[in-house]
Amino acid sequence: MEARKAASAPWQHRPILLVGHMGSGKSSVGRRLADTLGWPFVDSDTEIEAAAGLPIPEIFARFGEPGFRDGERRVIARLLAEGPRVIATGGGAFIDPATRARALAAATVVWLDADIDTLVARVGRRSHRPLLAGRDARAVFESLFETRNPAYALAHLRVPTGAGPHEETVGRILSALATLDA
Repeated sequence: MEARKAASAPWQHRPILLVGHMGSGKSSVGRRLADTLGWPFVDSDTEIEAAAGLPIPEIFARFGEPGFRDGERRVIARLLAEGPRVIATGGGAFIDPATRARALAAATVVWLDADIDTLVARVGRRSHRPLLAGRDARAVFESLFETRNPAYALAHLRVPTGAGPHEETVGRILSALATLDA
């Protein structure tokens, strides 16, 4: 009986869209979640670069943030229409009202919520994050928490993620999804 109930769970017929700050684990946890579910995994930033034929920093340089967000909106809309899959988004994608509304209507949105200390430890020493280039990571995250967390809080599910193994976060996501079946 349980297997039948799980097999017909509404979330299993929709994409799972992972949102959260850079370093929250959207890509690495997303890959593991997709493997566990037997679903495809896609990273929206990779798809945006493929669609534009340019790396994201170049898209920003040529078209500015409005041009990037327009392309991001269109790519995420396409990904949401392609059926069940796990989609990792860039940290700012869910902040866009149109992208957020479409995601909430078409997917199960999961906020991977990590504290500032965890995020700083994960990304503070990496140089490939444009938002952090030449800036204090803690100060950047403090500002991002103020502006982005209210939007992330609109996700269907909030799953804490910390310094533990990604498999633990996958387990917490699966447990949270199971609450949608009740």
